[in-house]
Amino acid sequence: MSTSPAPLWGPTRFAENGPVRVAFDALAEGADGEPLLIATGLGANRHWVPDGLCRMLAAEGFAVARYDQRDGGESTHLPPSPTAARNPISALLAKGSGRGLAPYTAEDMADDAVAVMNDLGWRSAHLVGVSLGGAVVQRVALRHPDRVRTLTTVSAVPGDVAGLRALRYVRLGTLAKFARLKFPDTREGTIEAGVAVSRLLASPHRPFDERAARAAAEGNADRGIHDQQAQSRQIGARWHGPPISAVARPTLVLHGADDPLIKLRAGRVVAARIPGARLLVLPDVGHELPEPAWPVLAAEIRKHAADSAPRTPGATPGGRER
Repeated sequence: MSTSPAPLWGPTRFAENGPVRVAFDALAEGADGEPLLIATGLGANRHWVPDGLCRMLAAEGFAVARYDQRDGGESTHLPPSPTAARNPISALLAKGSGRGLAPYTAEDMADDAVAVMNDLGWRSAHLVGVSLGGAVVQRVALRHPDRVRTLTTVSAVPGDVAGLRALRYVRLGTLAKFARLKFPDTREGTIEAGVAVSRLLASPHRPFDERAARAAAEGNADRGIHDQQAQSRQIGARWHGPPISAVARPTLVLHGADDPLIKLRAGRVVAARIPGARLLVLPDVGHELPEPAWPVLAAEIRKHAADSAPRTPGATPGGRER
């Protein structure tokens, strides 16, 4: 009698933050470990976070969960405001306070992460944010410091900059290439978009594995990566809180040396402005989470958590309190 293998991820669940439903799931492996929540990047759903990296994090003693940002994946997609930008470049170039640029604020996006933690029953968690998710988790640490054990940002801009102030950290040439990508709104078009985006984000110092990128895109046909209006709303969500220099949680800053989208300067600035933050530059890594970097990422996040355990609020000596 044959049996089907147990699923790697638990069922999709939804946390509520006002009118928004935030989709998330939890890794089946390592469920009794230290809580670790991963926030995804601009337009990308949670399935872009590699399963292999998540399993390595579980092997390091973490209970891993991931979620879709609002306006991405299976989470609620908000309608644009009448004055909303139509693509990410125009959203960055928009002037003013940000009112009307998006139907929500950066504070709302930070609260989405906390809503997921509440549904998981986690009093606090290690937060890992990738790209846009890195800016989001910086804001969670400012807005809800008691919910954050440690903070890890990957390929992110400072969480307190937006609009024109963010331009100094973004490679506009790459962003322009994204804006020029046009694919049919079909499954086949979405797969081709996935391959194209993976190629744009990869390090130029490693051969691009198109076969693997296509297999990944076929397994995760995520239309969010070419939904420019949704991405514009995410970028247009402005932060009105304190500067990141007020972050008081232990912080690790990871940034690819070859990042073609977010300049390495961004990682250096985040590390310099957050007190006590540590910067690790990842060689031969672009704006991505490539397989050769997984062991280093998992080990560094584990080390960061262990080094910070004595200062973690609510933790037991083993650091495993839920």
